[in-house]
Amino acid sequence: MAYSEVLLVKPVEGLGGEGDQVKVRAGYARNFLLPRNIAVPLTTANRKQVEALKKRRAVREANELGGAQELAKQLEKTSLAFAVKTGEGGKMFGAITAADIQAKLAAAGIEFDKKRIHLHTPVKTLGQHTVKVKLHPEVTVELGFDVVSENPIAAPVEEKK
Repeated sequence: MAYSEVLLVKPVEGLGGEGDQVKVRAGYARNFLLPRNIAVPLTTANRKQVEALKKRRAVREANELGGAQELAKQLEKTSLAFAVKTGEGGKMFGAITAADIQAKLAAAGIEFDKKRIHLHTPVKTLGQHTVKVKLHPEVTVELGFDVVSENPIAAPVEEKK
């Protein structure tokens, strides 16, 4: 298989940040990276761009880290509560998902991508739960939330035989 060395102009998830010299499959470079102006072929003229790209990357990463730390402070102050419908014995109808948590946070004025919420399985029980929110590779926040019933919980009625 043929490989090409390219210089990344924009960050690519799982590949590298701007200013990185990476070796990728020739087809990936030719059909995806180069037409979208995400990368340029590695030539002696383009090697001079590396320093400028690395400086720009350092500034961008510092801004992202600062923004993530501010958002983490906001999240630590936030408490969420979900009122859900329940049936007999407090059994929930439906589940609380990452999209629900993200929508509740957006209503509170905290906006970020749903993919940053790491909820392994949807929450299907009442009580207190925690979820990890990864805002930046260096900033992770534990967010606690409560799931409560919006109607009183009645004990299940046992049938007599």
